[in-house]
Amino acid sequence: MEVTLDIVVRSTEIDVNGHVNNAKYLEYFEWGREEWYDQSGLSYDVLSALGVQTVTVNININYRKECRQGDRLTIRSRPVKAGRTSFVLQQELYNQAGELCADAQVTSVTIDIASRTSHPIPEALRNALEG
Repeated sequence: MEVTLDIVVRSTEIDVNGHVNNAKYLEYFEWGREEWYDQSGLSYDVLSALGVQTVTVNININYRKECRQGDRLTIRSRPVKAGRTSFVLQQELYNQAGELCADAQVTSVTIDIASRTSHPIPEALRNALEG
């Protein structure tokens, strides 16, 4: 399932070059992932009840076009791969003109809350990833 989240670039997200600071894209993509979890019915509380959490282990970002204060952005998030304990979400950030500004592949691992070690992806999460 693909999920979208719309945001507006705020003044506090701009760096000395007059565009969105590169580190903010990480935050934008995190917001997009949280929206994906929520719309998939897999909030933090739901995952905790299953005895697991997800942790990000790798992010690869391509910065394609600068974003500026006041830009209206759309973050798109969708699963592209699921393994035994890890999965990958593809994320894309578009401006109000529909131009691709950044994209990322984010790898996460499911861990057992108690042992803090990798854990097979629970069925509910796997269904969302493969659905």
